[in-house]
Amino acid sequence: MGGEKIPASPNDERYLPFSSKDLALLWRIQFPTEIEPDQAEIALRERIKELNCLYGISQLAERHLYSLEALLQELVNFLPYSWQYPEVTCARILFKGKTYLSDGFRVTDWRQSSRIYMYHEPVGEVGVFYLEERPPADEGPFLKEERALLDAVAEQVGTIATRISADLELQETNRQLTLERKALQEANNALRIVLARIEQEKQEIHRDIKMNVEKVLMPILHALAMQLPPPQIKYVDILKTNLEEITSPFISQLSSSYHSMTPTEIAICNMIRNGMRTKEIAEMRGVSEATVNRHREKIRRKLNLTNQDVNLATFLQSSMWETQARVAK
Repeated sequence: MGGEKIPASPNDERYLPFSSKDLALLWRIQFPTEIEPDQAEIALRERIKELNCLYGISQLAERHLYSLEALLQELVNFLPYSWQYPEVTCARILFKGKTYLSDGFRVTDWRQSSRIYMYHEPVGEVGVFYLEERPPADEGPFLKEERALLDAVAEQVGTIATRISADLELQETNRQLTLERKALQEANNALRIVLARIEQEKQEIHRDIKMNVEKVLMPILHALAMQLPPPQIKYVDILKTNLEEITSPFISQLSSSYHSMTPTEIAICNMIRNGMRTKEIAEMRGVSEATVNRHREKIRRKLNLTNQDVNLATFLQSSMWETQARVAK
C-alpha cells in the first residue's frame, strides 16, 4: 500500500495517498516496533484487559437495554479490573446529578477522569482512582493506554445513554399514541351510539308527527273542506298536500340531492308535483306566468331535462328524479 492511491469515497474521483506511516496514525496508541519479550508479555496482558473492558461494556449494554442506572452501577465495579493495579483501583461515575461508586471507593490524589457527552453536551464523567501511590508513568501513575481506554469508556457510556434515552422516549411516544388511539376508538364508539340514538329519536318523532297528521289534522281539514265554498277548497287541498309532505319529505330529499336548487325553485317543484299549472302557481305566488316559466326552465336544466321529451310534473311525481340524483352522485 506504500505507493497505492485509495479513493476518498466510492463516488469521488479524487485520490488521497496513504503510506504505512500514515496508516499508523489511525491508531490512538502507537505500536512500538522494538520491545523486550518480557515487556511485550506485560503489554499484551494489559491490552487483553482493555479489550475485555470494552467487550464487557457491550455485554452490560445488552443486559440492561432500558436501565442506564443498573448498567452504570455494574460498570463502576467492573472498571477497576481493567487498570494496571486493580487491587488498589476504584472508580466513580457521575451522570446527570447521580453518583455511582465502586466498592471501597475513596477520593485520592492519584486519579484520572474523562467527560461523558450526550448530544455534544457534557452530562458527567468517568473517574478512576488509585488508593495507594504507584510508580509514575505517562499520566501520573497511569499509562497512556489507560487514558485512551478511559476516554473510550466515557464515549461508550455517552453513546449507550443516548441510545437508551431515545429508546425510552420512543416507548413513551408509542404508549401515548396507543392511549390516544384507544381514547379515539372509545370516542368513536360513543359517537356512533349517540348518532344511533339520535336517528332512533328522529324516527320516533317522525312517527309521532305522521300519526298526528293522519289522526288529528287530516280529519279536521276534511271537515273544514265540507264547509268551504268550492273556490277555497283548493287552499285546503294545498294544505293537505303540504301536511302529507311532512310524512313523505319530497322537499328535503330534493334539496339534499340537488344543492344548486334555490328555495323558490324547490317550492315551485312541490307545486308542479301537486298538479298545479303555471297560471295557478303565478297567482299563488303573486308573480307573472313568465316568471314561473323561467323558473321551470331553470328547474329542467338543473334536473338535466333540457331538450328531453319528459313532462316535468310526471318526472317529479315519479321516482325518476331520485334515481337520477343517485347516479349523479
